[in-house]
Amino acid sequence: MAQTSAVPSPSAPSPAPPSPAQSDLPARGPASPRALPRPTRLRSSDVLRVGGAGLRTRPMRVFLSALGIAIGIAAMISVVGISSSSRADLDRQLAALGTNLLTVEPGNTLLGEEAALPVESVEMIGRIGPVNQVAATGKVPEAKAYRTDRIPAVESGGIAVRAAHLDLLETVGAELADGIWLNAAIERYPVTVLGSATAERLGIGAAGKDIQIYLGGRWFTVVGILEPVPLAPELDTAALVGWPAAKAQLGFDGYPTTIYTRSDDAAVEAVRSVLARTANPQAPNEVKVSRPSDALAARQATDRAFTGLLLGLGAVALLVGGVGVANTMVISVLERRAEIGLRRALGATRGQIRMQFLAESLLLSALGGVGGVVLGIAVTTIYAATQSWSAVVPVWATAGGVGATLLIGAVAGLYPAVRAARLAPTEALAAT
Repeated sequence: MAQTSAVPSPSAPSPAPPSPAQSDLPARGPASPRALPRPTRLRSSDVLRVGGAGLRTRPMRVFLSALGIAIGIAAMISVVGISSSSRADLDRQLAALGTNLLTVEPGNTLLGEEAALPVESVEMIGRIGPVNQVAATGKVPEAKAYRTDRIPAVESGGIAVRAAHLDLLETVGAELADGIWLNAAIERYPVTVLGSATAERLGIGAAGKDIQIYLGGRWFTVVGILEPVPLAPELDTAALVGWPAAKAQLGFDGYPTTIYTRSDDAAVEAVRSVLARTANPQAPNEVKVSRPSDALAARQATDRAFTGLLLGLGAVALLVGGVGVANTMVISVLERRAEIGLRRALGATRGQIRMQFLAESLLLSALGGVGGVVLGIAVTTIYAATQSWSAVVPVWATAGGVGATLLIGAVAGLYPAVRAARLAPTEALAAT
């Protein structure tokens, strides 16, 4: 039996070439690498749009979670801002008043008794080369100040009567709130200048020839009222009288109790080292020398410690806000398993699902962070205005606040994002 040849005869018609439509169809048989579709890459704008869509579906939950973050950031920003504003105001005051003021006061003797400065100590200190200004006050312990002569003697209100040199105002950098300062024409007469706290305690708001107080058993006319003196707060609670009037009318012994000196800025420490020996050469160990600006700096250090405590409380509030974000994202994953399964079934990769939920967490934290920064700046501005300060909010605080929220958002959203990415399409769809 003859076998049929597999070679087509020349007369047999040749097969028609495939049409363009057929040529685009994938070839049957074993799958080639080009037959597998590549996953679509999400652009940054797509990630933000998908992440924002998840937040818009739950506005109240998003608001409450962002509020927790905002409170923590606002607390931190306002604490840093108020502290910086206070420090800036203190620096401004010190720059205006100067840090070259030194005070000399009597200390204690070896027996523990209160020492006294020599009468000549003011003149001797004035002969120190770098010293530019020197002035003194002397306590008049037997004299008390009252608003009227009807007040019992024991109710002095803590007001001290001090004799004062004429150049005291300029030396300590004090200013008058009302009236005039003591001068050569009136220092021998019964006139007084009140410190700011003294005027408030006595209920005196203005100076004048008709305003008198009962001082040391006689009437003194109030000719001036001082503004608060930051570098010499003891003057705020004093009634100041002329040195000659204190001797003649109040029994003042003439011994200075506080000497104020101004010197060249570069020579402050050198002057400080010789003040005790100059004021009392026979007993320099009975002299106390201080720098009022150091006390203000110590107070500022205390404020910084308090600021650190408040920052710790703000960090705790921020941590609580981060837990709220994590809780919101975990619940979101549980509620949206159908969406996750549908997206996976349509070709979304695990990385895309993970990126979606991580973007939601970052957006949620960013909302709270920006809101907290705005709220913190507002609180700082309002508080600084009430204190007559210039509002100062460091740039590092605002940038750090936003950065901290983004970090918390990333940490809080990492687990929910990974959990969402691990859901299999069939498992997610079956759960619905």
